[in-house]
Amino acid sequence: MSTPLPDHISIWGELADVDHQVLHVDAAGVRTRVLRAGSGPDLVLLHGTGGHLEAYARDIAGLAADFRVTAYDMVGHGWSELPDRPYTTDVLADHLLAVMDALDIGAAHLSGESLGGWVAAWAAAHHPERVRRMVLNTPGNIANKPEVMARMRDSTMAAVRDPSDPTVRARVEFLFHHKEMVTDELVTLRRAVYSRPGFLRAITNTLVLQDPEIRKDFAWDPAWVGAVTAPTLLLWTEHDPTGGLDEAAMLLEWLPDARLHVIPDAGHWPQWEKPGAFLRAHRDFLLNGKDPA
Repeated sequence: MSTPLPDHISIWGELADVDHQVLHVDAAGVRTRVLRAGSGPDLVLLHGTGGHLEAYARDIAGLAADFRVTAYDMVGHGWSELPDRPYTTDVLADHLLAVMDALDIGAAHLSGESLGGWVAAWAAAHHPERVRRMVLNTPGNIANKPEVMARMRDSTMAAVRDPSDPTVRARVEFLFHHKEMVTDELVTLRRAVYSRPGFLRAITNTLVLQDPEIRKDFAWDPAWVGAVTAPTLLLWTEHDPTGGLDEAAMLLEWLPDARLHVIPDAGHWPQWEKPGAFLRAHRDFLLNGKDPA
């Protein structure tokens, strides 16, 4: 008897029957890698610290049935350009808007995971006309806990300094509740990113946001979070290592129009561990304005 195929083979297996395009765009002078698929309302996906668009490998095809999906590598990440400057939240949000401009997207739904959620929220607060609805997916460390910042900084730097299989695998496994779901492909892709010339400097520029002195100018705070007008879904999990439901409660108080949905049995990457629940939540909230079931 033949061995059954796994649920996930690769991003290309997921997209095998979906028309899509991979391209590089000039986003205000930054060469930026983009993947686009589907048609319908625009939905832009933003990955987390040290990540790349393959973080959404298990979701793009499903989302493309209802949305024109754009996933991209943020400046200083993935296979986008690595200019030598601090990648603070405002810089990353400006890059997001430049990507949208390059693709002629006037306004879009945003779905951001971890750092991507922080960037999406900053953009929504400062450029409300560009954001329709928003999903903040395990945005992480809303309370600015020093121990969470240190763990993020140290584990990421260790993997970039030594992009071997064990160190990079440990960094990726940190994101998962079910660590057995971490694939060799995902680890190898990230090893390739971390091995890029200049990436050590780039990740140092990203991790400035884990420095409390720099972070204080961009930290989650009701003063700016309260300016978000886009209806927002907080997508949390039961096992997020970066922040619990107490932090979700803080955002519910600060955001003018927000609701919370918790995906069980998942860690920091529900889009990978629970893609069905992730897709349903996006369809319910972004398409129909309903609280996810």
